[in-house]
Amino acid sequence: MRGGGIFKLFLIFSVVTFLMDWYVYHGLKTWTLDWQNKRAQQILLWCYLIVSIGVTVVFLGGLFFLSTAKGLSHFHEYMLSLFLTFFVSKLIFIIVMFLGDIGRFFAGVVKYLSSNPKNGEPFFPSRRKFISELAILIAAIPFSSFFYAMWKGKYHYKVHRQTIYFDDLPEAFDGFTITQLSDIHAGSFDNPEAVQRGINLAQAQKSDLFVFTGDLVNNAAFEIEPYIERFRQLKSPFGQFSVLGNHDYGDYIKWDSEAEKHANLEQLKVNHWAMSYKLLLDEHVELEKDGQKISLIGVQNWGDHFVQKGDLNKALTGVDPNAFKILLSHDPTHWEKVVKDHPSNIHLTLAGHTHGAQFGIEAAALRWSPVQYRYKHWSGLAEHAGRYLYINRGFGFLAFSGRLGIWPEITVLTLKRKR
Repeated sequence: MRGGGIFKLFLIFSVVTFLMDWYVYHGLKTWTLDWQNKRAQQILLWCYLIVSIGVTVVFLGGLFFLSTAKGLSHFHEYMLSLFLTFFVSKLIFIIVMFLGDIGRFFAGVVKYLSSNPKNGEPFFPSRRKFISELAILIAAIPFSSFFYAMWKGKYHYKVHRQTIYFDDLPEAFDGFTITQLSDIHAGSFDNPEAVQRGINLAQAQKSDLFVFTGDLVNNAAFEIEPYIERFRQLKSPFGQFSVLGNHDYGDYIKWDSEAEKHANLEQLKVNHWAMSYKLLLDEHVELEKDGQKISLIGVQNWGDHFVQKGDLNKALTGVDPNAFKILLSHDPTHWEKVVKDHPSNIHLTLAGHTHGAQFGIEAAALRWSPVQYRYKHWSGLAEHAGRYLYINRGFGFLAFSGRLGIWPEITVLTLKRKR
């Protein structure tokens, strides 16, 4: 988008957000109307306008005019996060106030129809302070929650354990454990020690196998380099294996040339090797235990909405048709569109990609995230005709510098043989 298109989009965003600020300003004014200290009232109202409008201006200016060719910097992510925090909180405040204003309107209509209004008497009843207090109270919930998401939530690592049963799992692999990480997105990290706590938690699971299912970086290979030694600490008896995700190809930023972009991808492959991860590029390996084997297959990214480089048939070349198969494939739509109905029985697919939108609710009776409106399967376990998919919620974060309700995940899967 260039020139007039950028300016038009900037203008629309500006008008909408400034109208929202005007509405909130008057709602806050109602709340402070009976304050005895008028100076304190003015300070509060002006502070709100300065901070809210300032965040909007810096965010929009940074997004449309100051963005770098190498993607969002930490500064851009912080400003995006603050903008979303204010935007959602203002929206909630406005909805409550607007409902109150609708009530005022109908009260005015009833009053007008039921009596002869006196000269100079306003049509609308005055706003009630109670409504503004209620709006502030309700809006404070997303406001404080978003700040928690940015401050603590994005490093609030959770271990998700899942046991999966199979009829034809080789007996030697009964009880075999796998630790899965996905979507590290190292370019977004801003607290190395917090990341280390997540790595320590993953290593503490002492699983038989470690796998990583794509999106090591946001855009560029150098993003993971300060963390190579940390992620190199993840070891397992049967090795460490990885695949590429859609962000690993560098498709979302500008490069000076195709050669530079290609060199970035090659460096990323080297970085996988430096972390002692065997990067599977449309290929497979056999894992052997007590004379029995399972096939671990890894494909490049294949997504219904994103790049489709993965070649499952190539990766299956040479695999025993009767082998127990585990597939590493970054995007869960690959399972939905190709894998679950593939002629070769792939018992278990491990994916990531969705992040669970980094926002949602997961409780016993309620499971919701906005990402569900785009992805049929977006976290946890899915099954079709005895073929399973597990989607990791992601270890890192992207764009919004936080997580709320959908916490960063370390997956521990246990394979069991049905008796």
